[in-house]
Amino acid sequence: MVGFVEGKLPLKLKLVHGFGAIAFGVKDSGFSFFLLLFYNQVLGMDAGLVSLALLIALLVDAVIDPILGNLSDRTYTRWGRRLPWLYVAPIPLAFAWVALWSPPGGEAPSFLGLVGIAVTVRILLSACEVPSVALVPEITADYEERTTLFRYRYLSGWIGGIVMMVLATSVFMPGPNGLLQQDGYLPFGIFGALLMAASVLGSALGQHKIVAGLPEIKPEPFSVRQAFGEIVEAFSERAFLIFALGGLAAYVSQGMTFSISNYVNVFVWQFDEFALRVWPVVLFLSALLMFVIVNPMHRHLGKPRSAAIAAISAVFLLLLPYVLLLIGLWPQVGTTASTFLYLALLLLGNTMGIVMMISASSMVAEIVEAYLERTGRRAEGAFYSGNWLVQKCATGLGIFLTGQIIGFSQLPNDAVPGDVPWDVILDIILLYGGLSLVLALTAAYWLGRFPITREQHEARVAALAGMTAQPTPDRAVAHPDTDPQSRPKGGTS
Repeated sequence: MVGFVEGKLPLKLKLVHGFGAIAFGVKDSGFSFFLLLFYNQVLGMDAGLVSLALLIALLVDAVIDPILGNLSDRTYTRWGRRLPWLYVAPIPLAFAWVALWSPPGGEAPSFLGLVGIAVTVRILLSACEVPSVALVPEITADYEERTTLFRYRYLSGWIGGIVMMVLATSVFMPGPNGLLQQDGYLPFGIFGALLMAASVLGSALGQHKIVAGLPEIKPEPFSVRQAFGEIVEAFSERAFLIFALGGLAAYVSQGMTFSISNYVNVFVWQFDEFALRVWPVVLFLSALLMFVIVNPMHRHLGKPRSAAIAAISAVFLLLLPYVLLLIGLWPQVGTTASTFLYLALLLLGNTMGIVMMISASSMVAEIVEAYLERTGRRAEGAFYSGNWLVQKCATGLGIFLTGQIIGFSQLPNDAVPGDVPWDVILDIILLYGGLSLVLALTAAYWLGRFPITREQHEARVAALAGMTAQPTPDRAVAHPDTDPQSRPKGGTS
């Protein structure tokens, strides 16, 4: 197979592959941390309408993703299936990203205008991210090496997002007004656009020699019906359905936590300018800590148990400051003691949150071989676009929930830190905390039940490697310990 690497992957490949995820990190930090605040508090749009616009954009993007994944699977060029997308999509993405942060006339756009530009950005980003992630199971079948590739992707994504956070508070929007300075968002958008384009193009060029090549089998012609049919078939895989249920809860929680962060940092914990600059550094340190612990966790516990333990640990650590605040055992908010204690718990909690997300994402790669065993077809793009469908619908719902929390609490558009009534703060804490707890327990339950173990995956890979002929689309590959004819259609061991 073109691009397939046996054994340990070279460090250069890991770094170059992960480098492409910087674009996703830039987008994620922009949409999750800054966009709601920018359009609500800076441009004056209603928070509920902004969150609704972002939810609609995510849902439209999620529907488009299966088409992009299927097109990626069916791209047939001398550069392979994925690289053409990674060379074409980043340039229009850069221009759309700048437009998102510089609405015409410097005024809030219409509701439909915001939906339109948000949809454009998300579709173009998907045209970069779906083919890039779909390369993982094409590059290696090794259980741990796949986790390693995702480690580098997540670390690079966090670096991209954190670079934008640091520059936002220290370069583009410094000073007492901080993130409320409108004139800082245009250079913020321009720098982010350049970084996104450079990361995707640089990653594609760095992997070109390894993954470029004419696919071994010419795929069938593209059709929209077939694209969505493969997504339906993906959800018929028991393993994918269980992953989707757990991933849905995890992604909703992530979207809500990220999008509400600036609100709680400024209005609940009353971060000063120094704390706002330290906060992204803590997030970066949590990504580094994840990088150290996730592989040992997967090695000793497996991906399902790692995901479940991480989900419960994360929600405990992240909600502990709010519980202590409510029962009167927390230092005075805004003080050095309050800030550093909160950041210490954030470091540990966010580390476990990333471990949960990387464990879930890495599970998808194992479903590819299960599907190949059952149908005789590889469909990386279909499964990862299905993953993006789940993630984007859920993340959009998470951002929408944040908008509703802010709207229900009646936080004023011109709120001043330290002057917000306690009943408003209390509503924000109770709604956010309650939803976070339910979502974390749901994610832990379903991700912990993921049915493909390391041993089953390795047995399946060995069986597939032992096949001397390419399987036909209507014939499953025999597993050494099971009779595929005796298994119900759609089942995975």
